[in-house]
Amino acid sequence: MSADTNLMPIPGAVDPVPVARATKPRADGKVELVGLSKDAIRAEFETAGLEPKQAKLRSKQVWHWIYNRGVIDFMGMSDVAKAQQPWFAERFVISRPEVVEAQVSSDGTRKWLLRTHDGHDFEMVFIPDADRGTLCVSSQVGCTLNCRFCHTGTMQLVRNLEPAEIVGQVMLARDALGEWPSQPEGRMLTNIVMMGMGEPLYNFDNVRDALKIVMDGDGLGLSRRRITLSTSGVVPMMERAGAEIGVNLAVSLHAVTKEIRDEIVPLNRKYGIEQLLEACAAYPGANNARRITFEYVMLKDKNDSDEHARELVRLIRQYRLPAKVNLIPFNPWPGAPYECSTDDRIRSFSNIVFEAGISAPVRTPRGRDIDAACGQLKTAAEKKRRSREAA
Repeated sequence: MSADTNLMPIPGAVDPVPVARATKPRADGKVELVGLSKDAIRAEFETAGLEPKQAKLRSKQVWHWIYNRGVIDFMGMSDVAKAQQPWFAERFVISRPEVVEAQVSSDGTRKWLLRTHDGHDFEMVFIPDADRGTLCVSSQVGCTLNCRFCHTGTMQLVRNLEPAEIVGQVMLARDALGEWPSQPEGRMLTNIVMMGMGEPLYNFDNVRDALKIVMDGDGLGLSRRRITLSTSGVVPMMERAGAEIGVNLAVSLHAVTKEIRDEIVPLNRKYGIEQLLEACAAYPGANNARRITFEYVMLKDKNDSDEHARELVRLIRQYRLPAKVNLIPFNPWPGAPYECSTDDRIRSFSNIVFEAGISAPVRTPRGRDIDAACGQLKTAAEKKRRSREAA
C-alpha cells in the first residue's frame, strides 16, 4: 500500500469524500513547533537562518522546554540567549488548542471543547480513576463513519487534526492537571486512548507522528503499553498501525453478524467481520500480555442476546485471538434509534463470555451528565458551531 493515506476514500452516506481537506495556514504566518519531530525542528531553524551546529543545539533545548517543561513562551527558556529569544518568537509559535469551554462531571470526568487555529471545534475527555487517569483524544474534527449508535458519528467530517492538535490535547491536559515539569511517576494522566472524535486510521500519518512524540522518552514519555488506538475496522491500515505505531489495539466490533454490523457500523459493508478478525489475528505485537480489546456497545434487543454472546466467543476462538471484551452500556442521546440493554441482559451476556475464559467487564458510564461518555462527543461542538453561524 502506498504510504500516502491522505486521499483514502471513505464510505458514508453523510460525507462520502476523501478525508483530506485543506487546513488554512496560521494567520500570523509563524511555524508551529508542537507536533514536529526533533529533526524537523532543527531543519526549520536552519531554514530560518541558524547555522547547522547552532540549529542542532537550539532544537534540542527548545524540544526540552516544550515537552518536559510545558513552556509556551520563548522568553521563558532560560538557556536560550536572551538576545535570541525575540528572534524565535517572531518566526515560531508553541501553542495549544484554544479552550472554548471546560466542564467537570459529578463523577470527576472532565470535558473540554477545543478550537483549532482555523476555527473548528472538537472535544477531548479526561477520566480519572483510583489507579489511573485516561485521556480520550480526538483525531478528526467530526467523523464520517456514521455508526448508528454514536452521536459523534452523525457529525459531518470537517478535517483531520494535525500532529500539533493531537499532541496539543495531551499537553493541554497536562496544563490543566499541573503536571509540568514532566515526570514518569506520580502522574494523574497515565493512559491515552485514541477514542475521541474521528477514525484514527483515516488520519494515519498525523496520528502516527503525534504518538511518536507522546511516546518519545525525551518527549512526553508515555509508554506504548499505556496507549490504545481504537478503530472501527479500517482493515488495510491495521497492520501498518501495528508496525509503525505499535500501541494497543481496540476494535469497535459491536455485533457478531453481518446483518447487524452492516446496520450499526456501516464500514462493515466495506470490510466485513471475517476480514476484520483476520486483521486482528495478524496485528503485530498482539499476545496474551497485550490483548486486543473488542468494544461492544449493548443495544436492547439488537445485539445483546445469549446467542450473540455465544457467537462472540466462537469467533474469538475461531481466530485464536488474544482478546478481552469491553461491554459498554449504550449512552442515549436525543433522537437515538436504540435503547440501552437492561442490567440483567448485560450481566447475562458478560457471564457467558467470562465463563468461556474471556475477560468481559462492563464499562461504568462516565461523564454522562456533561455528554462526555462513549459516543456522546458532539453536543457542545455542534451547539457552539450553530450559535456562531446564527450570530
